[in-house]
Amino acid sequence: MVIKHVSSNGVRILLEKIPYVRSVSLGIWVGTGSRYETESNNGISHFIEHMLFKGTENRTARQIAEAFDKIGGQVNAFTSKECTCYYAKVMDRDVSYALNVLADMFFHSRFDISDLEKEKQVIGEEIKMYEDTPDDLVHDLLSATSFAHHPLGYPILGTKKTLADFSPEDLRTHMHTHYTPDNIVISIAGNIDERFIDEVDSIFSTYHVPETEERQPAPSFNPGKIARRKDTEQAHICFGFEGVSSGNEDTVPLMVMDNALGGGMSSRLFQEVREERGLAYSIFSFHTSFKDSGLLTIYGGTAANKIGELGKTILETIHKMIREGLTKEELESSKAQIKGNMIFSLESTNSRMSRNAKNELILGRDRPIDEIIEKIDGVTLNDVVDVAEKIFEKPYSCSVVSPTGDLPAAI
Repeated sequence: MVIKHVSSNGVRILLEKIPYVRSVSLGIWVGTGSRYETESNNGISHFIEHMLFKGTENRTARQIAEAFDKIGGQVNAFTSKECTCYYAKVMDRDVSYALNVLADMFFHSRFDISDLEKEKQVIGEEIKMYEDTPDDLVHDLLSATSFAHHPLGYPILGTKKTLADFSPEDLRTHMHTHYTPDNIVISIAGNIDERFIDEVDSIFSTYHVPETEERQPAPSFNPGKIARRKDTEQAHICFGFEGVSSGNEDTVPLMVMDNALGGGMSSRLFQEVREERGLAYSIFSFHTSFKDSGLLTIYGGTAANKIGELGKTILETIHKMIREGLTKEELESSKAQIKGNMIFSLESTNSRMSRNAKNELILGRDRPIDEIIEKIDGVTLNDVVDVAEKIFEKPYSCSVVSPTGDLPAAI
């Protein structure tokens, strides 16, 4: 059972006790990411995430790293389109210590100018690394064209140009605007007593920043196509289809359909593209839900002279699914895989901590696993066909990274 406490300033604290483990995962989640940026400050959410590890008024960057190493714990962070998370996994006896270190980073980071300039170089190298990884780059290109003229299409890392202009004051201003108590969720999962909520509350209920009303229009899906030339051994292709938002009634049928299409070794795409035709080593699909939109992505990588054939095969596989639907065996197999993956994830305190926080940030409530399983079990063959038609019978977007930089005629 997930216990929820709302502090006097609006910070939400979630705790799930798992008494049969010896670890605790603790995450500070902020409901902000690259979609809440502008063209001029794109990448600032990710930059702040890095800078919180570069030293506080009480600890140097080295001391922050050593703080977790010396207790055998793990600490990390990530930034996505809609949230930023700072998290640690430690032995149950060390959770108070971990909380205090994370809180120190959260409230007392220095944003020293010399550290800022060094971290710009680090993230600059991260951007270069991403540019040099074509199977990552092709996804960024797909997002940029699918959500053209909307911040959801911005790269999470930002650009070299925006990166160069960030100042300590820019970071503080962005945090003041977005790191507000009403936008914070503290999620804890593991062998921890619910009294720990009081400890978290005593630290996080004491700060007050005025709430800011931020209304961002939902993005319009853009069925564009884009290609980038890269000196690569393979050509990489992504198809993008307009998906559904978090909590949409089609979310669960879409999960079942997507898994049957490209979610595993028995999926339609894997069997047709890899096993039958030998066109690709890596071929898969996945759906990403946002608060007000979604994107279903299909990715494949193949020889440069086979990219047209691969694209055509992917589209033919989709059309066959719409035309014929799934078999009963495929439907039940897809349901079983999804339920299995969900149940297996419950064995990790980090997964539980993340799941609880995302439910709160996006849906505003706990979503019990039994509720989701019941919905999965209720998906019918007709539901799958209906959602496939809704998704795939609309224009799609496409991105390609290849040695020639050409879009295949077949797509």
